Amino acid sequence: MAPIPTPPAEPQDSPDGYVGLDSETAERLARERGWSTVRSLAPGTVITMEYRVGRLNFEVKDGRVARSWKG
Repeated sequence: MAPIPTPPAEPQDSPDGYVGLDSETAERLARERGWSTVRSLAPGTVITMEYRVGRLNFEVKDGRVARSWKG
């Protein structure tokens, strides 16, 4: 049987710190801090709910991050 792979570590970074930032700045900072995938979404966007290690999601309203969460 093949060994179970170890998922990569997520950045030790709080998603709450991005709320209120303009979306471009938030995306740049997230990538600099080690998030492998950064996803910006409009409020109410339909998305899949699978958890992806290393992904940071932003809900962007009027050009600013209104909500941020991992996965």
